[in-house]
Amino acid sequence: MSRPGAHSALEVLRIFLRLGLTSFGGPIAHLGYFREEFVVRRRWLEDAQFTDLVALCQVLPGPASSQVGLSIGLARAGYGGALAAWAGFTLPSAGLLLLFAYAADALRGPIGRGFVHGLDLVAVAVIAQAVVGMACTLCPDLRRAIIGALAAALTLLLGGATGQILVIALGALAGFAFSRAATPDPVPGLAVPVSRRAAVVYLAFFCLLLLGAPLTEALTHAPGIALFDACYRSGALVFGGGHVVLPLLREAFVTPGWVGESAFLAGYGAAQAVPGPLFSFAAFLGSVETPHPHGPAGAALGLLAIFLPGVLILLGTLPFWGALRRRIGAQAAFRGVNAAVVGLLAAALYSPLWTSTVGSGVDMALAIGGFVLLRFARVPPFVVVLLGALSGIGLAVAIAPVTGPRP
Repeated sequence: MSRPGAHSALEVLRIFLRLGLTSFGGPIAHLGYFREEFVVRRRWLEDAQFTDLVALCQVLPGPASSQVGLSIGLARAGYGGALAAWAGFTLPSAGLLLLFAYAADALRGPIGRGFVHGLDLVAVAVIAQAVVGMACTLCPDLRRAIIGALAAALTLLLGGATGQILVIALGALAGFAFSRAATPDPVPGLAVPVSRRAAVVYLAFFCLLLLGAPLTEALTHAPGIALFDACYRSGALVFGGGHVVLPLLREAFVTPGWVGESAFLAGYGAAQAVPGPLFSFAAFLGSVETPHPHGPAGAALGLLAIFLPGVLILLGTLPFWGALRRRIGAQAAFRGVNAAVVGLLAAALYSPLWTSTVGSGVDMALAIGGFVLLRFARVPPFVVVLLGALSGIGLAVAIAPVTGPRP
């Protein structure tokens, strides 16, 4: 790899904007899209670097897939690349949810539901391809294959973000205990242009905002600060990705009466139907909340506030993470972590993706077809996304006359 920050932020923006328009299926699917784009196609980083990064972002608070994308942009084109990666991946979904706030009936018909279902089937294919590719690279021996299999089983048994963090920790312990005799890992950590001194400043700023925002809101009672505090606190206290933030946002917006229950659920459904990160749901909530600021200003404030803590703690951790992984004992632990991440993805492929998406033989055929196109025909992911959406619409149109109400 070239030195960190050596490339154009416009290049990063162009690629992440396409991903932001086509990456459906939630945070686990996003990681599959990222691996295909940056590890397999463009070779911006090695598989081991990618999975180390995924493991780090899984245990940090905030949206894991967005943090992975921001880290890739940071390593590629510096701070401008980080901003470009975040903007390209996030703003399309935020804009769509802002439009949905003004047209809430957009995806409620059978064609809309078919469209979303087709995209979910593509997500199954994307994750299946990522699991197979990562397993070949990161579980090359019996010990690591066993770690990956046990990680998948434990993830399904324990569930939740806490269970995922525990599985990663156990994977690290297993790697430390059983993989120390393996050949030292020659792959360097992801190099980022962030100094340790700057990292400490970012961590201090993270804590300052977490503690200072509620105190400032209590003293001033300013609605804008209240919105910032609600979204920042939700983003700072969530582990494991977008779906975990739902109860926190509900408590922050529905309980005080800022957003009605039905509007909250409708927006959450729309957030799952659009590409990009689920944290963009904050743009919808900021736009429809009763207090000022609402509309586009509230959407922008809510969006920035919910992503900011994850960005700050990531920037505060990356410089120390790169140094840690160069130690021999840490390399052994990271081998176990990498195998555990493969198990996490395999578990997510089964639940919730497979169990909630594949409900018929036709669904299974479409998911397998997408996998074959991605894995063997090397069809670009955005083309498979388009084919999946059209297939879902076609199925909805074909089935609607049969399952619809009688005249």
